[in-house]
Amino acid sequence: MSEWALALAYLAAGIGAGFVTFGAGFGIGKIAAAAMDGTARQPEAGGAIRITMIIAAAMIEGVALFGAVVCFLLASK
Repeated sequence: MSEWALALAYLAAGIGAGFVTFGAGFGIGKIAAAAMDGTARQPEAGGAIRITMIIAAAMIEGVALFGAVVCFLLASK
């Protein structure tokens, strides 16, 4: 692999890791805001809202972890 291609792979991995981090943070922030709003409007449903929020946050983190692994694999090429 040429040095130019290796440099581009590192650049793509860095940009990809940044996008993954930004996307996961944005998604979890929106989930938390919606859950807090829902709990404030209907306090008796707080438990169900919390469980749904945790499941959705775990799914977002799973996608973010997959994206980070792809970035690391790209950087190791």
